[in-house]
Order: sequence, then structure tokens, then C-alpha cells
Amino acid sequence: MSYNIGTKDHPMVLKTPPHTSEYTMHTDQKDGQEVLVCTVGKTVLYYNIQCLSDLQQMLKEHGDWMELGSADEQKPAKEGTVEAWGRAENNPVGGWYGLKKGLRGRFGMYIPPLMEALGLAEVTHEVRGNKMRAK
Repeated sequence: MSYNIGTKDHPMVLKTPPHTSEYTMHTDQKDGQEVLVCTVGKTVLYYNIQCLSDLQQMLKEHGDWMELGSADEQKPAKEGTVEAWGRAENNPVGGWYGLKKGLRGRFGMYIPPLMEALGLAEVTHEVRGNKMRAK
């Protein structure tokens, strides 16, 4: 599946679920694979682009709102959250969708707004405890 996410020169500008911070997302090639490149300030994160279709499918099967539960890689993800699924051994890639060791977390912070912008999901925008569901 192809998504119009932008390029390095013209990335998609997004806001975190509480709308407190801006970041950009674009696609690029890394190790021969198309990846999502998420830039937050000077920090660059990489995610497996397959996460977009996989997460949408999981949310459709879940059938209801799911808490995002964003956490850094070094911290445990709250059980039953999008973040926990994004690093679970039983997800379609068998583990982390984040591709940059040490910076593989925050899946639940940066992927949901992208999915919302692409029309794949709905996301709440509260101060904390945000949720998402498939469209």
C-alpha cells in the first residue's frame, strides 16, 4: 500500500496527540526498505512502514478505542495499549516497529497522528490518556 506522507524536502508536519509539540514525518529508503522517518527537534526516529496497515488491521479487530500509552524504549509499555502492541512479540513483525536501537519507543506518540492525517484512524486530543480507533 502506498501512502502520501511526504519527502525529506517536503515532510508532513504533525502534532502529538495532546497538540503540545510539532514533528515531521516522511518516507525514505533505509537498508533497501521503505521506512517512516520521524523528526522531533534534532532527534530522528525510524519506524517500519508496515506498522500503518498492521495497526489499522489490529484496531479494526479490537473494534473500540485503545489507549495510546506512549513510552520510551527503556520503559515498559502499559499493558493493552498501542505502545505495547507496537513492541509485542505477537504483532505481525514479531517485535519492535521502531527501527533505531535506543529510540524504538514512542510508537504510541508519533504513529497515531500520522494515521489520523492519512484518514486511517481517529485519535483523541486530551492532555493525557489519549486513545485511537480505526476508521
